[in-house]
Amino acid sequence: MSVDETISAPVPERGSRGIQSIEVGGQLLLALAHHGRPMALKDLAREAGMPPAKAHPYLVSFGKLGLIEQEPGSGRYGLGPLALQLGLISLQQFDPVRLATPLIEELAQATGHTMAIAVWGNRGPTIVRVAEAPSPVHVAMRHGTVMSLRGTASGWLFAAHRPREEVQAMLAQEAAAGGLQGAALDAAAFEAKLDEVRRHGLARVVDQAIPGVSALAAPVFDGRGALLLSITGIGPSATFDTAWDGALAGAIRRCAAALSRQLGAG
Repeated sequence: MSVDETISAPVPERGSRGIQSIEVGGQLLLALAHHGRPMALKDLAREAGMPPAKAHPYLVSFGKLGLIEQEPGSGRYGLGPLALQLGLISLQQFDPVRLATPLIEELAQATGHTMAIAVWGNRGPTIVRVAEAPSPVHVAMRHGTVMSLRGTASGWLFAAHRPREEVQAMLAQEAAAGGLQGAALDAAAFEAKLDEVRRHGLARVVDQAIPGVSALAAPVFDGRGALLLSITGIGPSATFDTAWDGALAGAIRRCAAALSRQLGAG
């Protein structure tokens, strides 16, 4: 089972029994959630795979609960106030790092490379979770490590998606610190690198911060399109596939995209 399948198609408990009528009626709610707009009875029923006469009683009951409401003028059905309230509560309960942690553990096992979660902290991109590779030869990362904006895949990813003023302030701090992070970089080359990250939906470094070490990082967005965290893979350059369209890049992208969808991204 792939990482994105783990999110989008959870497996019910064995031997569990449900109420069939609720599952049937739930198809109407799923259809409304999928389309994201009010629908006419015939269209909604068709999307839910049932005749309008069968769909209507469900809609009446859902309307009494506040899960669905009917527009007075057009008669179309849309999600009701209770559905909206439940959605807000669900978003409040989401902890992106908690949701991502088992995914990077699975990804590390599947790819054989160390995986990590980085978030934006007060000092820049910061590693908050690590899943070490099962291979005896791997690159170790530590919790709390702050990643350079211009020396790491996680750094380039955040630089490409965070507000410009935040990125410029962090670059100034890195320049003051000196070393690789403070090395001069042509403005045009810097912007070209950011465009490359956005175009590929992935950041890549090869032997940049540490010789012999490469990394790939993919973004996880929320429903507003804001970058929440990065899913980052790192490993020895000799065995780490850095191709934009390689199997490793695809696995990291799919993991990040599936988590983004779960967090409300389109």
